Amino acid sequence: MFTGIVTDVGTVRNAEQRGDLRLVIGTSYDLDTVDLGASISCSGVCLTVVDKGEDWFAVDVSGETISKTAAEHWREGAKLNLERALRLGDELGGHIVTGHVDAVAQVVGTDPDGDSVRIGISVPGELAPMIAPKGSITLDGVSLTVNEVRRAGDGSTHFAVNIIPHTAEHTTFGDLEPGQQLNVEVDVLARYIDRMLAARSQ
Repeated sequence: MFTGIVTDVGTVRNAEQRGDLRLVIGTSYDLDTVDLGASISCSGVCLTVVDKGEDWFAVDVSGETISKTAAEHWREGAKLNLERALRLGDELGGHIVTGHVDAVAQVVGTDPDGDSVRIGISVPGELAPMIAPKGSITLDGVSLTVNEVRRAGDGSTHFAVNIIPHTAEHTTFGDLEPGQQLNVEVDVLARYIDRMLAARSQ
């Protein structure tokens, strides 16, 4: 479990295709406190530490994960929002995040909004029941609040979030551009409620 509060921005130093894709990710974490087998959220994807060094850790990304997430994250030089797993007693600063991606979102617009930037996001239409104004959503591992939601003419769902200066400075969101792909995870409570309602209607 995670909270969507990013604690480091890592860089993919090496991407090697083995049976799975092995990534070596540079980080400022104290790796002495990170055990092999630990979970780290990498831009919203829960991955397992399989090796580590003084300032890097390695993860294996399966073909299934690659097929369900934003492909540009899994290349050399990519910047990743990192968060270590929630420990019992930690402050829950964002919301409950599982690290299981629901869909790949696309940035459709960026507009200045005071000191913040309002980001327009497009996701598949089937996620519409699970996205609500003032509800929580996770984009690339960052816990954000939904400002507005609407159905687009092509059947997709569009929503907007605001990126405050602190978030822009401490995550990869300082230079988002239209067309960029992001990993999206809906609120886990909304996911289960939607499933319960669907099961009752069958």
